[in-house]
Amino acid sequence: MFHSKTESFMTLQLHAVEVVENITKKDFINNYYKKQKPVIIKQLIHDWPAYQKWNLDYMKEVAGEKTVPLYDNRPLDAKAKFNSPHQYMKMKDYVDLLKKEPTKYRIFLWNILKEIPSLQKDFTYPDLGITFFKILPTLFFGGENSYTFMHYDIDLANIFHFHFEGKKQCILFDQEQTPYLYKLPNSLMTNRDIDFSNPDFEKFPALKKAKGFVANLEHGDVLYIPEGYWHYMKYITPGFSMSLRSIAKNPKYLAQTFYNFAVMIPVENLMRKTLGQKWLNWKYKKSVENAKQFEEA
Repeated sequence: MFHSKTESFMTLQLHAVEVVENITKKDFINNYYKKQKPVIIKQLIHDWPAYQKWNLDYMKEVAGEKTVPLYDNRPLDAKAKFNSPHQYMKMKDYVDLLKKEPTKYRIFLWNILKEIPSLQKDFTYPDLGITFFKILPTLFFGGENSYTFMHYDIDLANIFHFHFEGKKQCILFDQEQTPYLYKLPNSLMTNRDIDFSNPDFEKFPALKKAKGFVANLEHGDVLYIPEGYWHYMKYITPGFSMSLRSIAKNPKYLAQTFYNFAVMIPVENLMRKTLGQKWLNWKYKKSVENAKQFEEA
């Protein structure tokens, strides 16, 4: 547990994300959105039907026959395209697996409007003074101790992350910390050999200079993740979350979004196809070389 707002966690320089019980539109815009500062809001969705209804059993009931794409934490595959699923499973079987035992399988970016339109009746878009991108509410599921690798989203959007059932921990870094995070070239991810829950500072010493945030989420909590923030998500217990998005306001992030879709992904897929494992090996080697200038003597 954190005993102060500035206590470090797991030897990384992390500050606890500020927590508020509720918030007005004015306070959110002035204190967090304009400052691009993360915050946890505790009572924002207590009037949603989803707050009472959404749990793993409910998702099994309404979506049990849907086949869902699953991801795990295996190394990058040179033969796989960007964000290719590792497995498929019926939602009812996946929920049973989550409740039975720890599993690395996660659901990533599951579009609920497309798959289960009725679920959109269970939530509304918060009135926080911003415009939400309403065609992309997405769900994320994970088993006990499963996690996402450190990454930032391809559209560098402002993210509102609504957590349901169980406990989840999120580690966040802004883009200014990128030089210390061992970013893979032509990628939105850091070196996958880094365990951000227990980092190896002998192998990755530049991490000691990175300054970030940590957020601990429970059912009904909303985490605001400012645009372009790196984030690592770990499921302490089985659960799931929904993300709503607002387009980046920083013009350079809008340009970067276009580049990511138009150039980065096609180049990545091409290089994996033509160079295979040599391409991935070069990316990992380069991530370490690029961070050396920031390592402590």
